[in-house]
Amino acid sequence: MEDLFGSGHPEAGKDDARRNLSARMRPLLLSDFVGQHNILAPGKLLRRLIDSNRFSALLFHGPPGTGKTSLAGIIARQSGDHFVRLNAVDASVSDLRKAVADAAELWRHHRKRTLVLVDEIHRFNKAQQDALLPHVEEGTIRLIGATTQNPFFSVNPALLSRMQLFELHSLSESEILQLLQHALTRYQQEHPALKIIAEPEALCHWARLCEGDARRALNALDVALCSTLPIGDTLTLDLPVAEESIQKKALVYDRDGDAHYDTLSAFIKSIRGSEPDSALYLLAKMLAGGEDIRVIARRLIISAAEDIGLAEPQALILANACLQSVEVVGMPEARILLAETTVYLATAPKATPPTKLWKKPAKPWPRQRTPAHPQGSPRQQLRRRGPTRPRLGLCLRSRPPRRSHPGKTFPRHADLLSSHPAGLRKNRGRTPAPLAAAPSTAPA
Repeated sequence: MEDLFGSGHPEAGKDDARRNLSARMRPLLLSDFVGQHNILAPGKLLRRLIDSNRFSALLFHGPPGTGKTSLAGIIARQSGDHFVRLNAVDASVSDLRKAVADAAELWRHHRKRTLVLVDEIHRFNKAQQDALLPHVEEGTIRLIGATTQNPFFSVNPALLSRMQLFELHSLSESEILQLLQHALTRYQQEHPALKIIAEPEALCHWARLCEGDARRALNALDVALCSTLPIGDTLTLDLPVAEESIQKKALVYDRDGDAHYDTLSAFIKSIRGSEPDSALYLLAKMLAGGEDIRVIARRLIISAAEDIGLAEPQALILANACLQSVEVVGMPEARILLAETTVYLATAPKATPPTKLWKKPAKPWPRQRTPAHPQGSPRQQLRRRGPTRPRLGLCLRSRPPRRSHPGKTFPRHADLLSSHPAGLRKNRGRTPAPLAAAPSTAPA
């Protein structure tokens, strides 16, 4: 746990040589913060909350290196609150209780509020997150949470409902270049005897390869400054030095998170849009991220049925064969089968699936009564044929036996069929049998 005078405060340890350049370059003022104009521009909600100092709980989520922790430090400095920083990786419930007790004591004696930053708040389990609820509700502490995960899955809904949610996006290349230039100026001020020359190609290379991660770009600059030997009093950072100082960025792909579903969705949309190059790129990304090959093959089957359908019936057969083949072959040969099937589906003609035909023009039809002419139920058949005798096993309800009436003659079942229109259609071309004569009631 770090308090206002520990290393968690933006001003603390700014001359500490143990801290890397990205930590020393944390902005102290909101005007020095780079990026995130979607939430920090004048008139935006977060900017109004910071300027008015009227907030209780905030939650920042976004990719790494977008300024979540730095923004929390700026808010703490501008508000004048006592700043306590917790990292959910090593913090426990006892640390939370201690922070809350200190906050209550500080307010009781000095009327000063406490702002608690919980970094990586998604690492807290449900019990630890629930421990924050009463103190946030009562206003004992002001809470700022920071996470790189989707808060709707990783944060307790009860806690999430008490927080204002703000998303931070990856920085653009121009914003990364602005940060690098500012870092070089700051480093030049720290080493006035050294002349630093950074070529534009080197800075652009860092800004492009960091993919919006400001911490990664600053760390690459720090590695180049510390590892390059100056010639006299001049230190030159050229493109070869920049290429060596930055390593390959780790692939952003999780098999059970947002990146998993986002990549699969983009993969299907690339096939639907007949873009084989994009589909192959996303396929390579999923395979490099360790995606299950059966999941990809099943998505290909869905695409063949939904997007291609009857326009190319062979596509579904090929996709099904791909699923069976990758289960037998496995990696790494399965990538050949997946790539060939992906290209075939992306270049195949597309058709509207039949399930979309009843969504708009005939949407109420499934809720209406089925017409009588295509029905095949016994009730409808008996209703159409008229008052006929039910067949054995098709009796819909039990009825008492027919009573005999002396002096009356009842037609036979076949005769009724012959006289009924349905019976006429059934017995077309046949001669109806004559009715039987009435039995004589005279004595013999």
